[in-house]
Amino acid sequence: MPERPLPARARSGPLALLACLALPASLALLGACAQEGDFGRPRAGAWNSLVDATGTLAARERGEPASAYPLTDEERTLRDRAWRFLMPAAGRDAFLDALANLTRARVLPPAWRPVDVAAYHDTLLAEPFRSPVSRYRRLSEDATADARLIPPFAAVAARVNDADVLRLRSLPFVKVLDDADVRHAAMRVAENRCLIAWMRLETGARAAGYRYALEHLLIEVPGPEALPVERTLAALDGRRALLDPLLPPDAALRCGLAGPEGPVAALPIVTKD
Repeated sequence: MPERPLPARARSGPLALLACLALPASLALLGACAQEGDFGRPRAGAWNSLVDATGTLAARERGEPASAYPLTDEERTLRDRAWRFLMPAAGRDAFLDALANLTRARVLPPAWRPVDVAAYHDTLLAEPFRSPVSRYRRLSEDATADARLIPPFAAVAARVNDADVLRLRSLPFVKVLDDADVRHAAMRVAENRCLIAWMRLETGARAAGYRYALEHLLIEVPGPEALPVERTLAALDGRRALLDPLLPPDAALRCGLAGPEGPVAALPIVTKD
């Protein structure tokens, strides 16, 4: 008999623990049992530690950078702040959320995730609502929340980059250093840079999904609420620009996160005469 997905109430607390102990281990179950803490980020605990440890091993098996060094405080903060953008913006499908969490933890490679620019819009309209105004408001609130989180991430990323430069410059001056030390130092730098590149790529995907939603809302349920949402999306694009100086433009391609095609610049669809 095929395994049944966990109900929403069983994904946290004692029921989740019992479910994880009772059911056979699998990747989807591992993702579903990952416990959430504040702001939806992974909560420190045995299950999330297991997910992260499994992700490191899986990434290593795929030939991706996977350092054995412990994370610095700034590196841990960088990963916490990236969490929101590595999960689906819609975030309403438990199974897809579980797979996304496994991808965030590197159990699954990022390349498996299909690019679905319509996913956010579809979820936005699938939820029950009394007035279309609430859909515009929800879109504006989600985009605003993303825009507010980008500057703190960019600041942490800049500090991590500076620390990595110091790390690499210090290697020649360490008297006793074997090949494994050098390899793990280089892999940690690559991990950090690829995470920043992934974050930058996902913010672009978020913005594209939000703009798709606005364009289609304007056709489906037109209203004056579209104009302030357009301004919000423009502000989000402005904040996204803070990530550009952190890495070379082709960083995502080098990390195997994107194809050779670059992002397409979005044009405003709502203007005020």
